[in-house]
Amino acid sequence: MAKSPDDRAPVPAGKSTPAETSSRAEIDAFLERVRTIDRAQPATSRGRLIFALDATMSRQPTWDTACKLQGEMFLEAQAIGGLDVQLVYFRGLGECRASRWVSEPAALAGLMQQIDCRGGHAQIGRVLTHACRETEKAKVQALVYVGDAMEETVDDICAKAGELGLRGVPAFVFQEGSDPAVERTFRDVARLTRGAYCRFNAGAAHELRELLRAVAAYAAGGLKALGDLSARQNKGAIRLLEQMK
Repeated sequence: MAKSPDDRAPVPAGKSTPAETSSRAEIDAFLERVRTIDRAQPATSRGRLIFALDATMSRQPTWDTACKLQGEMFLEAQAIGGLDVQLVYFRGLGECRASRWVSEPAALAGLMQQIDCRGGHAQIGRVLTHACRETEKAKVQALVYVGDAMEETVDDICAKAGELGLRGVPAFVFQEGSDPAVERTFRDVARLTRGAYCRFNAGAAHELRELLRAVAAYAAGGLKALGDLSARQNKGAIRLLEQMK
């Protein structure tokens, strides 16, 4: 007769069960596959960056800040090779939309100014799935996600992040606030895509500005450009580079 879970011999302290060992081995193997993906400077002259934001009601102050700062992403990338940006946002009851690709700060600002924040739940999984599809059409160098909540199943989010990582698109996940459960999931998304996670304080526009400039530099010129910006003492670049080495 099969033993019940209570009848099984206990695992000695400090040792793992075969299942746990197998699971860790699978995770390590997956991360090794992601590590082999080239993150060199883009082959094309212009980088492509998906700029995704939570547009639910709690995000209005940060949305307004992002509207003011988005032009600096283009300015940072311009000297390196230029940048095309696609805006992705979610809000309300299941609304998740993506804009056309734009290459001018004014065009992106115009798109963002037409959007108002509405109540709803986070839809991070849809953002990650969209990024996978976009990079299959034409290579995307980076995904930026700015948010403060995580209301989906963690396993589902991590699975989608893993798919994005295998496509060579690092996710730069910026958390507003200090919710520890949100932080854990956001860090997992960054780790599984070989991107980076950073937290910024509500109303700290200077922190978000430096982080966006750093990602724009990476999208336009790869790790070399991010390293060059770090050498200029950009705190955002320093924070990202520490995680991406």
